[in-house]
Amino acid sequence: MFPKKTLLSTAGILAAVLLISACSSSSGNSPANSTGTSTESGESPVSVTIDPAGGADVNPATPVVVKAEHGKLTDVTVTNADKGKQVKGELAGDGLSWKTVEPLGYGSTYKIVAHAQGTDGKPVEQQSRVSTLNPKQQANPNLIPAPSAVASGGVGVGQPIVFAFGQPVKNKAEVEKKLSVESTPKQEGSWYWIDDKNVHYRPKVYWQPGTTLKVSAMIYGVDFGNGVYGATDRTETYKVHDSWVAKADGDTEQMQIFHNGQLAKSMPISMGKDATPTHLGAHVISDKHENYTMDSCTYGVCQGQPGYYKANEKWSLRISNDGEFVHENPNSVGAQGSSNVSHGCINLNAANAQWFYQNMGLGDVVEVTNSGGPQLPVWDLYGDWSKSWADWQAGSAIK
Repeated sequence: MFPKKTLLSTAGILAAVLLISACSSSSGNSPANSTGTSTESGESPVSVTIDPAGGADVNPATPVVVKAEHGKLTDVTVTNADKGKQVKGELAGDGLSWKTVEPLGYGSTYKIVAHAQGTDGKPVEQQSRVSTLNPKQQANPNLIPAPSAVASGGVGVGQPIVFAFGQPVKNKAEVEKKLSVESTPKQEGSWYWIDDKNVHYRPKVYWQPGTTLKVSAMIYGVDFGNGVYGATDRTETYKVHDSWVAKADGDTEQMQIFHNGQLAKSMPISMGKDATPTHLGAHVISDKHENYTMDSCTYGVCQGQPGYYKANEKWSLRISNDGEFVHENPNSVGAQGSSNVSHGCINLNAANAQWFYQNMGLGDVVEVTNSGGPQLPVWDLYGDWSKSWADWQAGSAIK
């Protein structure tokens, strides 16, 4: 039989053990996190991150992205600090992220303010400021032909697509990666850099009639090099009309015009004389005028020099940038069909010139053979077809 004092001590110890067992977690984890809130309840303070995190010379094409962890974003604003204009943004459906849906501007500072609420129910505000880079020059994606000039009639099967940037491009490959021509139906094509400012796109062979061309330059924020950046993105659509191809032969002094591969008309012509022969090869019509003053001074032969001329001609369609046209010339009617007497143009009589003018348009092709002249240079506006496909592909900056 134990003494009473011993029994009391044993009971006290047992009670203490039971009390400790009742207060302990069955998993053995600590009863609280660092904020004093139970992790078992899933409650935590929200964490907000902003990218870019701040600083200067941020590319304005880079979207601002805000993310939340252990909670959700309630609202985010990105505001131009100088103009007070907010940038459009989009909150994800789950509330875990937000991003800008329009680009920032060059040379500007933006204030970013994000509000969020954690699973602990407590609100949080996070702020940041970013400044975008300020280019020395900006390059616009000017398109040739101008979409407004061909909107109703479309372009011919020989029409190259040209981006003229107006500023030298050092990083040609980086810029070219942002250019695209999507053809429907799909046709193989490639870019060719004529010089540091102009890049052309043409298919391997003439476009198929009825083709739709979606042309894009996604160059905003792209580094052209030497402090030049793309000014804006641009997307345009062209439609290719029926095939019109004229074949002018300097030996026969005849020109045959084919519509969708079928002979539509033949006409006598007079091309460039021996001293000023018409260029060989495929020419592309780039402009047309019912009345046009032709002045040799535009290509360097001015008044007082041998070979100078200035005359008003009717039904004129330009086929190169150095003064070659297809047009009416009443003074050479007697030579048309028998000899080549022009300064390089293809001369027609009045009726044939008017018919040619009414049926042929921008992007249509005039193929010149047996003229005695040199090949039309690739740089002569649309001398694109003078290059073989292999040589044309070699003109791309992307290897």
